[in-house]
This record gives sequence, C-alpha cells and structure tokens, in this order.
Amino acid sequence: MTEPTTEPAVDLVHTVADQVTYLTLNRPEALNALTPDQRDRLIGLLAEASADPSVRAVVLTGTGRGFCAGADLRAGGTANGGRVPGDVARTIRLGAQRLIAAVLDCEKPVIAAVNGTAAGLGAHLALACDLVLAAESARFIEVFVRRGLVPDGGGAYLLPRLIGPHRAKELMFFGDALGAADAERLGLVNRVVPDEELEKTTREWATRLATGPTRALALTKQLVNASLDSDRATAFAAEAAAQEINMTTRDAQEGVRSFVERRTPDYKGR
Repeated sequence: MTEPTTEPAVDLVHTVADQVTYLTLNRPEALNALTPDQRDRLIGLLAEASADPSVRAVVLTGTGRGFCAGADLRAGGTANGGRVPGDVARTIRLGAQRLIAAVLDCEKPVIAAVNGTAAGLGAHLALACDLVLAAESARFIEVFVRRGLVPDGGGAYLLPRLIGPHRAKELMFFGDALGAADAERLGLVNRVVPDEELEKTTREWATRLATGPTRALALTKQLVNASLDSDRATAFAAEAAAQEINMTTRDAQEGVRSFVERRTPDYKGR
C-alpha cells in the first residue's frame, strides 16, 4: 500500500492513495453544504482525476453527520440569484448542473460513501455516482419542496431513471427523509453497511476498481449512461464501437491472454 498524499484544504480534502482519489467534503458544522468555491474545486478535481492515468477510481464522502446538505444558500445559492431574468437559470446551469455532469462524465468509476444526510443537491451528487455505499445512519432528502423550490442539480433527470416516475414524484412532492434501508430497497443505494464499516467497505470497493481494466470501466460507464437516452439501434452501435476501441488497450489484450493462460490478469489501467 502506497503512502497517501494529501493536498491541504480547509473545506475539501483531496487525498490520493493506491491509485484512488478521495474527495472529502469537510464542513461538518454545516452538514457539508456546498459553497460555490467548494463546488468549483470539486468539478476541477473530478476533471483532473478523469484525465490522470495514475488515478483509477474516485471516492466522494463527507465528514461528520452529513454527506452533503445541498447548496449553501447563504454562500450564493439559488435563493441569492434572480436579480434579472436568466440569473437563476444561469447559476444552476453553471453550478449545480455542471457538478452533476462532472460526476457523470468522469472517466473513472466514482463511489459515493454516504456517511450521513444527503439532501437536495447533496442527494443528487450521491445518486450521480456510479456506485453508492450508505451508512445505516444515512438519509436522502429531496428537500426542494420544503423550500418552495423546483428540484435542480439534475434531480428530475436522475431519479426517474433510477426508480421510475411515480417513486420519483413521491420523493419530490413530499420531501420526506428516506432512510438508508428504504433507499436500498428502492434501488438508490448499492449497499448499506454499519456506520463503523463504511470507510473499510469503501476502500475495499475502491481498491477493486483501481486494480481493474480502467479503460473498459470507463467505456462501460459511458455505454450504460448513454443507453438510458438511446434507442436499441443506437445503443447496439455504441456497444460495438466501444468494444472495438477497447480491444486496442493493453488491459483488454492482457485479459484475453490471462484467460488463455489460466492466470489472474494484471491490469495496468491502460
């Protein structure tokens, strides 16, 4: 195991260990509500991880009792926009939606380790990740309706694709807190673990991803995400093209070779 390197930051801790980038929201006193600066830094770090061949997986988590309580409205969120027509739409497009897109478009698998409350944009940040691990104490809240707001940050795009329109409307219309066990039952969460096991399980999953065929995982992520908006012919064509591209990688050749030679493959992420 390599020694982790940590980039100093007050409200967002960036750590790299064993080819995994860990991005930890660190404003526990505010349940990790996102400031605009924090959000923009997160977007930048996701882009860096996507382009860095030495990074092969990403983990998003938080400190304290909250994963992320959404956008910090006191620091320039939706409620502070709208001075003229177009301000709110521009703020959302360049802010919350850009963050969710950064997760969806990241070329490395992204795990959300939901350690506590995930509300509003924070819930959507978790649900945009490729895999979601939740502590037993985690809660997911579509909090927008409580504030008289329309869901943003990609919520009306993500939720129906994960759980269907009726369930999505129930969560968004009422804004009730959804416990981790119910979130798992609905299919929003891959696995619920005891609070004290969340970090250990997350590292195990991240390590497995970081030792896998990274480019194949990236192409698989792209195919699955695109399939939700594609017809069958388009999806099949994309699948064939992705396999064509993937077969030029060192890892694909290693995977086939190791199968023929009856040994464990040694993937390098290239």
